Amino acid sequence: MFTRKLRRPAALAVAVVTAALALTACGGPSPSSSDAGPATGKVTLWMYPVIKDETASKKFWQDTEADFEKANPGIDLTIELQTFDKRDAQISAALAAGSGPDVVLITPDQAATYRNVRGLLPVDDAVSKDKDSFYPNTLDAATFDGQLFGVPLFQNINTTAYNTKIFKDAGLELPKTWDDLRAAAPVLAKQGVAVMDYAGSPEQTLNLSFYPLLWQAGGKVFSDDAKDVAFDSPEGESALQLLVDLKKAGGLPIDAATDGPKVEGAPIATGKAAMRATTSLPELKQMRAALGADNVALGEPLTGKVQATYGNPGLLALTSINKKENRQAAYTVMNYLSSAASQKALNAAAGNLPTREDPAVLGEDADSKAMAAALKAANPGESSPVARQVMGALAPNIQAALRGDLTPKDALAKAATEARGIMQRAAR
Repeated sequence: MFTRKLRRPAALAVAVVTAALALTACGGPSPSSSDAGPATGKVTLWMYPVIKDETASKKFWQDTEADFEKANPGIDLTIELQTFDKRDAQISAALAAGSGPDVVLITPDQAATYRNVRGLLPVDDAVSKDKDSFYPNTLDAATFDGQLFGVPLFQNINTTAYNTKIFKDAGLELPKTWDDLRAAAPVLAKQGVAVMDYAGSPEQTLNLSFYPLLWQAGGKVFSDDAKDVAFDSPEGESALQLLVDLKKAGGLPIDAATDGPKVEGAPIATGKAAMRATTSLPELKQMRAALGADNVALGEPLTGKVQATYGNPGLLALTSINKKENRQAAYTVMNYLSSAASQKALNAAAGNLPTREDPAVLGEDADSKAMAAALKAANPGESSPVARQVMGALAPNIQAALRGDLTPKDALAKAATEARGIMQRAAR
């Protein structure tokens, strides 16, 4: 049964999940997929807005559910469409209550978090027959202590998008480096245009705002052993100083500290900003609709000390809610949805890239080639059980620096103190 949206209880902290799961068994060893015949059972899948158009998304997943059940008559699959709003709280609440999805779409950092509180089960058996077909980096992003905790469904990638008309009219080359940004900012500011759009609201994940700049500076969010934060470094200060300098020069929108992630109505869509440093193909489509197809082009990820952007796989994870008698059915669902044919259909509908080598890439057009090329500079995000909580500590301090309330150094130092407290509490 296809379901549009499911309402869930209010947010529960990950600590609550830990306590609740400690009282319940997480299931015994998974039977090998080669030991069983055709799978039977019931599987509930929580799917999030991979396809941005709501109507298209609903139809795609309705059709997918029907096609799957036709191919697997012994399995009753229910796909429930959710929203990104309060996703972490929603999943945490479901895990704590032991009532919710068998399979859920998550990111690698979420996989690290939920695995740490015993909310996920390994899924190696779901891909045992075609594991070699996946790009190794997509599997690596979901592998912890030698076990796979997510089947890669699609590959997200973001790169720079330009309003080429603004730069052409100003007699400027398209900025490709930090130095280019700094040089273009005052020129465009005189025309009332910010050189770069930036979404500083905590609603925007730092993976798509501050972290790419941190990586471009040569920095990291966490230490190599993931036991400490590392963003309070000269590299982190350099990245935040870039934003502050651009803001002072009129190179960021006035409300950059609080602007949200939406393209529609944002400065980049109204001609008040000239470029967007992290843009997906669906967002590119929105920019072209607002600005005219001929006025928008994709470029490579920006370069500071190094070139970097954010790109990670979306993972189908098996939750500890899944009952042993439905385990094989869940494996079958994950294997079906991550197959070459299913990925090709999803990529075409959502504008993502595949996680397997056998489905064809999006196409031979310039946009598809630019996105495929950006993969070489993609960082899947830095996994930590407290990655999202650290974002929660860092985001408001970045806002404070953009408002001029704190220097970049003080903002990062304050955030690091809060983040280290979070990590210490989580380690107890």
